[in-house]
Amino acid sequence: VQLQASGGGLVQAGGSLRLSCAASGRTSSSYYMGWFRQTPGKEREFVAGISWISSTYYPDSVKGRFTISRDNGKNTVYLQMNSLKAEDTAVYYCAAGSMVVATRADEYDYWGQGTLVTVSS
Repeated sequence: VQLQASGGGLVQAGGSLRLSCAASGRTSSSYYMGWFRQTPGKEREFVAGISWISSTYYPDSVKGRFTISRDNGKNTVYLQMNSLKAEDTAVYYCAAGSMVVATRADEYDYWGQGTLVTVSS
């Protein structure tokens, strides 16, 4: 499975961005899909996850601001990010795994290359 993340960029605080993650290869709509983010010197942080039946999970840090969704027909997962804050600045990664629910990086099998989100204050 190959994952291609896109949609990052520079946005002002309070603004919005939508990230996309396109899957190719031996894709499966049953994969649990997740988004993580990482800043220099820190571990990769889970920000959203979605099951094949679109059950979602968010940590408190983004709950109410970020929305994950998936289009299984297009093999694509999205991350809508609203009310962005400077502390949301990071490289964002999408990932796919075979767990029923996965919130840790080591639970995922496949990773995209990352897309940079910069929020200016």
